[in-house]
Amino acid sequence: MPVQKDTYQQLSGLFKSKRVTLVAVSKTKPSADIESLYALGQRDFGENYVQELVEKQAILPADIRWHFIGHLQSNKVKYIAPFVYMIHGVDSLKLLQTINRQGTMHNRKIRCLLQVHIAVEETKFGLDKTELISLLHEITGEHPMENVQVCGLMGMASFSDDTQKVRGEFRILKELFEEVKEKFFYHDEQFSELSMGMSGDYEIAIEEGSTMVRIGSLLFGAR
Repeated sequence: MPVQKDTYQQLSGLFKSKRVTLVAVSKTKPSADIESLYALGQRDFGENYVQELVEKQAILPADIRWHFIGHLQSNKVKYIAPFVYMIHGVDSLKLLQTINRQGTMHNRKIRCLLQVHIAVEETKFGLDKTELISLLHEITGEHPMENVQVCGLMGMASFSDDTQKVRGEFRILKELFEEVKEKFFYHDEQFSELSMGMSGDYEIAIEEGSTMVRIGSLLFGAR
């Protein structure tokens, strides 16, 4: 299925007007599809698989901002640490420590989002509120991570046709973001991203305060 260029233009214009970053989810899609959106001005692309991301990064334009949006294993961080723009879905202190070590090795500060579990499905990854607060106390205490930049939170709502349920989950994440911002990052302007919303629920997510959405099937067609 060809890239949906008209849809991209519409969404891109909408998101720019609302100051929301569009991450085009290009996982499993060929490089040619990415180049089609790149030619229209898209620069933020999201990948779920480390090997696929490494292969695409090597052959596509250097100014693409690559977002790793899948569940990342600690032993795979080293492969994307030299170039990844942002790692979404950081859900443990161990993973954050590994990212920090790799950032130190490559002399760069790696942007990260902390993933919060807000959906009812047990298959979703993420920290609960208690785990999140504990992690934040750890990394903002006496031993901060010099090569990690925590830029915000991310979460995925339940896969449901119940829009009020989805809205409620996004609202919980927004409230938690504001609480964390005030308590831990009050003077940190980099803590500004609330990543929530995908092809099926991005409109609700934006209404509830999302600053970054991940859109795949609307742009590239069904997988």
